[in-house]
Amino acid sequence: MATIYQNFIDGKWVDASSGEVFENRNPANWDEVIGIFPKSSKEDVDAAVRAAREEFKTWRLVPAPVRGEIMKAAGDLMVARKEELAHLMTREMGKVLEETRGDVQEGIDTAYYAFGESRRLFAHTVPSELPNKFNMTMRMPIGVAGVITPWNFPMAIPSWKIFPALTCGNTVVFKPASDTPATATKLVEILLEAGVPPRAINLVHGTGNAVGIPIVEHPEVNLLSFTGSSAVGKSIAAIAGKSLKRVSLELGGKNAQIVMDDANLELALEGVLWGAFGTTGQRCTATSRLILHEKIYHKFLDMLVERTKALKLGNGLDETVEVGPVINSAQRQTIHQYVEIGQKEGASLLLGGEFAEDGDLKKGFFYKPTIFVDVRPEMRIAREEIFGPVLCVLKVSSLDEAIKVLNDSVYGLSSSIYTQDINTAYKAIQNIEAGITYINGPTIGAECHMPFGGVKETGNGHREGGWAAYDFFTEIKTVYVDFSGRLQRAQIDNR
Repeated sequence: MATIYQNFIDGKWVDASSGEVFENRNPANWDEVIGIFPKSSKEDVDAAVRAAREEFKTWRLVPAPVRGEIMKAAGDLMVARKEELAHLMTREMGKVLEETRGDVQEGIDTAYYAFGESRRLFAHTVPSELPNKFNMTMRMPIGVAGVITPWNFPMAIPSWKIFPALTCGNTVVFKPASDTPATATKLVEILLEAGVPPRAINLVHGTGNAVGIPIVEHPEVNLLSFTGSSAVGKSIAAIAGKSLKRVSLELGGKNAQIVMDDANLELALEGVLWGAFGTTGQRCTATSRLILHEKIYHKFLDMLVERTKALKLGNGLDETVEVGPVINSAQRQTIHQYVEIGQKEGASLLLGGEFAEDGDLKKGFFYKPTIFVDVRPEMRIAREEIFGPVLCVLKVSSLDEAIKVLNDSVYGLSSSIYTQDINTAYKAIQNIEAGITYINGPTIGAECHMPFGGVKETGNGHREGGWAAYDFFTEIKTVYVDFSGRLQRAQIDNR
């Protein structure tokens, strides 16, 4: 019998006010029901926000290092339960165990980073222009944070948002993706066990329309952190802008890896295989475009096809499997529609381009790793985010052309170049339009203590990860202390 899950609102595990539920199933084996979850609504969001607003009055006054110790305790619990969490995540969203262990580890790293950052939360102390006067700044919590997360990193991405939000003294209303509600529930259970006050973290399951939009629109939600598509991000920004909410948007990508003619081709091959087909291409940082110098184009393609053909698809719980399913039937159909679009546009399908349904694969939503060649920069498959195991290969004759092709995108999240020439590497760093650039590494592989995010339609200027997350989740208060005993008028009495 499937496990029955609940929301966590106002310190209690509760059903949706409507009593409605939805199923969560394994994308590698659609017959397996992971759990039954509450299908919530605005009424549930209102209750969660009220609880978070009330708790903010006391949580904001808890010393930041004490809040950080709770984050460390959460990290310790995640270490102890790493295998349990990874197995649940693989069953829930499909990616292989090696990757779900990495997903949990990123949450652990983020928890420990929060513990360290809680004893810093640096601000500035600066000299005054007047005598007997002291100037400083302080970081202040903002209020209730609405956290809306996707399904592809169901532990790591919520951790990126929730750990710094709580460490800074905010309270949280958390809406996870409907495709990965079980992992989100386990994260909230861990936070509560670690010592987060029950009303400081509220979990509301449900759809984007029924739960996400009410969080975005709620007048008592002070800031929003969202990861998802650029289209949804634009809508959130428009709604939130009416009330001047602070909003962090981490959105789409059409990331490219450049391979120059002097590159270590074996290393570049490992990078593109991991970048394009890791997580079945379901990453905002996935390598969707491969830009090859004409001198190594045919040799590298031969290497790539041979290795891609050998990739093993299957249930991610099998340690020998390298590529799991896509998240659901609708996403698999979207991927296939893009393959059809690419063929109609004149690109040549070199490999894949079809459902994988041999044997046990027919029980899930598997799609064969796909490679297009003869791709032109103006084609839709070279411009739009597909979010699946589809790689578009483009040929160039120089570094300048490679960078021009890479930059010819509305997105600017991650980028990569393989070269053994230091001058080439630094020219790429200088001229590539992206929030992240890797030299001799794939487009995926963020570290929790470094800022993460992009430019153009990839986001709105904020960054997740590292110290940048703590900038987002705090307000700066400027403080002047005048101990002169008399009125001092800046810009008047100092001249």
